[in-house]
Amino acid sequence: MTHTKHHTAPRRRRRRLAVLATIATAALLLSGCSIKIKSEQDPSIPADTMLLAADKGTPMLQRNFNPYAVNKRAASTYIYEPLVVINVLDGKQTMWLAESIALPDSKTIDYTIRSGVTWSDGKAFTPADVKFTFDLIKKFPALDLKGAWQHIDTLEVTGDHVIFHLKEADAPAADIISQTLMVPEHIWKKQKHPDTWSNPNPVGTGPYTLGNFSSQQYTMNKYDDYWQADKVEVKHLVLPSATSELDIATKGFDWAYAFMSDVQGTWVEANPHNKYWFPPGGVISLMPNFTVAPFDNLDVRRGLALALDRDKIADSATEGYLTAAGQTGLMLPNQKSELDPSIPDQGVIKQNTAAALEAFAAAGYTQKDGKLVDASGKQFSFSITTANGYADWLRAVQEVRKELSALGIDVTIKQPQPPGYQQAIQNGDFQVAMGGMGGGIIFQAYNGLLNSEFATPIGKATASNFGRYKSAEADQVLQEYKITTDDAKRLDLSHELQNIVYDDLPVIGLYYGGLWGLYNDAKFTGWPDAKDPYAPPQTYDQTPLLVFTHLKLRKEGE
Repeated sequence: MTHTKHHTAPRRRRRRLAVLATIATAALLLSGCSIKIKSEQDPSIPADTMLLAADKGTPMLQRNFNPYAVNKRAASTYIYEPLVVINVLDGKQTMWLAESIALPDSKTIDYTIRSGVTWSDGKAFTPADVKFTFDLIKKFPALDLKGAWQHIDTLEVTGDHVIFHLKEADAPAADIISQTLMVPEHIWKKQKHPDTWSNPNPVGTGPYTLGNFSSQQYTMNKYDDYWQADKVEVKHLVLPSATSELDIATKGFDWAYAFMSDVQGTWVEANPHNKYWFPPGGVISLMPNFTVAPFDNLDVRRGLALALDRDKIADSATEGYLTAAGQTGLMLPNQKSELDPSIPDQGVIKQNTAAALEAFAAAGYTQKDGKLVDASGKQFSFSITTANGYADWLRAVQEVRKELSALGIDVTIKQPQPPGYQQAIQNGDFQVAMGGMGGGIIFQAYNGLLNSEFATPIGKATASNFGRYKSAEADQVLQEYKITTDDAKRLDLSHELQNIVYDDLPVIGLYYGGLWGLYNDAKFTGWPDAKDPYAPPQTYDQTPLLVFTHLKLRKEGE
């Protein structure tokens, strides 16, 4: 429940925000065949208040602030905080509710818990809350969203320390455990069914508390006793349920996360303060199924990789916003310090039709009468599965089909609905599928891609390694990574993993998938961008905490 002593906004202002229906004026000016959009911020919204397109009603907002619920309100992660915030762009850690982490050995993680932090009802946050949180998500596994208890054996509290003893040598597990959101013992211990509880009056340690709530819109207010209150200058948030692309373009939003066609013409030209930043958030890839011939043949995978023009695919898929990606799975330039410099062209595989045909020939395929055929004369044919509604993936697949067709390969496209797509890749019901690789946390990215423990039999769902790739070498390197706490050794092992992905092609990297950040700097400055990538521009999960503690109110005359 929001504690009244922290409400500093006048009552009339809060009421006005709560009933706000039309956020800004928008004028659509028809000029010939084009539509010019103009967007102005609503002058009735105070200078310290952000209009945020972070949530969406379906069609109405449900009052669910359980931070572990799949259908939680987006602002739940502005209320509940983790021990450490990890920038998914580069894996950099920022200590949060933990002041520090120590790994005395690869089976032990020692967190020093920050003192002086209070829950938004005024009660102290303590190491006991941390232990309670982890005990809770163990008792109710549906709450363990990060899978922390896959790694934990026991934990104990010693003074201001919470010490985790792991099931095995597993130093990278700290990156998973650190991201679990903390909840207050004095409130959650009373809930018999926390896995289904909607938590309508949330109490957290974060920078914001819940203000007014309706099915069309809700507001958030700064928690004045927040432990980093001096860093938070945005005092109020307004989150409407209507956040379509048209709404975002016309209603004067300060921050949004959305792909927008012709972002320059629709978003940037609508307001002189509108800006965007679309950094890479992963590598969109073709995932061959290693249990289906001929995709277990390296020459076939090499032929496919060499046949593709990634620049054309990236341009078609992302409308020119993002570029071809390297085969290492790293997101460049943010992870350039991790890159093995011996890998040519930063891992980008250039189209080479002659080399592709040589690779296919080594696998037994030759061109005949405009078709690529095997020794029996049968044309090389396969399907690519993608999710219906993923427009950039579909455009990429269509370009892939076009380029492979030029070599005589017959490609069909399957487009199940997203739940059907997810089930297909988890169960291995595909020949080749669209998917991704990479991420800011190096070990987790490679472990999910390469670890043969995930290579379940076809029909049995897996959470990662959907192509069922198996490599004793990769498993050995991953195991060595788990048992070391030495950064230099980790970098060497990262280079080994990059070379495995580059040489063995467990997936075929195509282009960078974007994080679609839109913002307006008329009222707030200090947004993350390519020059200062301290956080991704996404409005969900934990990294908005980095943004809210960086933004500054624009001063008069700036």
